[in-house]
Amino acid sequence: MAFTSSVLTLERHGAVATLWLDRPEQRNAMGRAFWEDLPHAAAAVRAERDLRVLVIAAKGPHFTVGLDLKEMAGGLMGNGDAASPASRNAARYEAVRTMQDAVNSIADLPIPVIAAVHGYCIGGGVDLTTACDIRLAAPSATFSVRETKVAIVADLGTLQRLPRIIGAGHVAELAYTGMDIDAERAAAIGLVNRVADDVLAAAYELAEQIAANSPLAVQGTKAVLAANDGRTVAEGLEFVATWNTLYLRSDDLTEAMTAFIERRPPTFTGS
Repeated sequence: MAFTSSVLTLERHGAVATLWLDRPEQRNAMGRAFWEDLPHAAAAVRAERDLRVLVIAAKGPHFTVGLDLKEMAGGLMGNGDAASPASRNAARYEAVRTMQDAVNSIADLPIPVIAAVHGYCIGGGVDLTTACDIRLAAPSATFSVRETKVAIVADLGTLQRLPRIIGAGHVAELAYTGMDIDAERAAAIGLVNRVADDVLAAAYELAEQIAANSPLAVQGTKAVLAANDGRTVAEGLEFVATWNTLYLRSDDLTEAMTAFIERRPPTFTGS
């Protein structure tokens, strides 16, 4: 896979890829290189047409401590060299939008994305994991929507995506207080699907289960789920009817029917 970065590593094993947060000496703090390289990593994944699942994990003792405040402070405060307050505000706006687009590049991938979280998952880490389809946690995982503690309104997707994952009361409690919650509570409120002692093994097992299915059907299911946002049930049904009109008559469907008749596991090609 054609991708290089000083803070991210992309690996592939069969139909499953792993994107590693790979800055362990800085507890995977998200600095400029992370925000610049994440969309390129997503593009590299998208370019591999036969990939079926992406796992996002981290090297070192923590998933991420979130935004690298020391490195990113200048961008957060605006460009001090700009000619006017308006220019500084414009620079700040563009910096935020660039980071939002980086997170969106993961959410917009057509294949399922699984987050395997251990240790700290703070601030920007929650932005990143809520952009994933499925979240698993190690017993060591600690989650925090930390922004209010550093006088910031979370602006990279947590406040938009988290209410679609957990209840409004839990969102308000986490976002207003900036409190830490452990893996057990994260599972109890639905922030993570489950807690696993070997979270990477659990993520790969789940990824292989997904990868064994028809990639056309899995990606279509993801597209239909995403299309439900802002639509009525009737509009959602119209969307899926159109989708299946386009994609139902696939080689994968023929293989599924043939494998059923022959009483064997199907081998899907995504065609």
